[in-house]
Amino acid sequence: MALRKELSPGIVVLSAVVGGISLATGALLTVTSLFGYAAGPWVSPEALSPGLVGAAMAGVAPALFTMGRARLWADVRSLVLPLVIVLAGLFAVSLLNGGSLQAAEGGPLFLALFSLGWVAVLGLLALGALGCLVAQYRRPAGGTGTGTGTAPRHPVAPLPGWSKPPLAVVGSGWLGIGAGLLAFPGFWGALLPWTVNRADAQGLGVWALALGVGVLAALAEDDLTRIRPALRAVPLIALAIALVLAVHHRSVDWTSGPGASLLALVTGLFTAGASGHWLLARADRRSAAAAEVAPATPATPAGSVPPTPAESKSEAAPEVPLAAVPDAGPSPADDDA
Repeated sequence: MALRKELSPGIVVLSAVVGGISLATGALLTVTSLFGYAAGPWVSPEALSPGLVGAAMAGVAPALFTMGRARLWADVRSLVLPLVIVLAGLFAVSLLNGGSLQAAEGGPLFLALFSLGWVAVLGLLALGALGCLVAQYRRPAGGTGTGTGTAPRHPVAPLPGWSKPPLAVVGSGWLGIGAGLLAFPGFWGALLPWTVNRADAQGLGVWALALGVGVLAALAEDDLTRIRPALRAVPLIALAIALVLAVHHRSVDWTSGPGASLLALVTGLFTAGASGHWLLARADRRSAAAAEVAPATPATPAGSVPPTPAESKSEAAPEVPLAAVPDAGPSPADDDA
């Protein structure tokens, strides 16, 4: 089992910065999409695709703000790794589809400037995220003199057995769709139940890939206490995506196989997050109850054997010193002698 590593300050700062930018940008893309405008960094045939990207950005932001509460790398890596995938992936997609950017297509001035800022900021954040990730993995295991980080950490609240197969299905579904949209946007993009172009397909593929990695990472952690930030992000992302899909329901072919699959994946994502919250809350209540009962029971040192009843009796009646016993008089046998 791997040794504990403390969370580096760089990851905390990165998460706060990305959270603020993601919340503002995601809100812009989502709100404009809800009103029927495609205000993404690249030209899109419909307002649905940039709205979904914005919904995912806005949904993950609150969880990024809470990442500073963690002290160990193991508690946040199920969210940090997908975050790095999103930053690096969206930057690469923007460069590969540079001809579709609003600035290159001669879009409105605001959208043209927004697209240029999108590429510049994403480049800086992606570079910073990769640097922080490398620094985190090069960070030595163990704390600074506390000794708490040198011992292996065992699962505190393991995932129940019944939850693992559904998590594997949901994670593999998102991962497969994301990989297909990224690698073969022409083929997989045509399978989506609404109209997309190459940039839309690959941008959505980045987020689908990151969601799949996050769900499978939570499955690999097998400890609810290590995926608290991810549990905060997953249901909010699912709800934000559902809101955008509900507003643009006429643009989606729900009767097709891809439409039904999309509905199943979004539902599975929300169910995974909601059930994880419920299981974690139950585990926290059990831990709190055990902590309240523990002080009333004397603790037995590790490796020691509980005392037997005879030993307990002897401890309760301490031996009286010989000097304290009064001297007995001569016995009758002594008088006869």
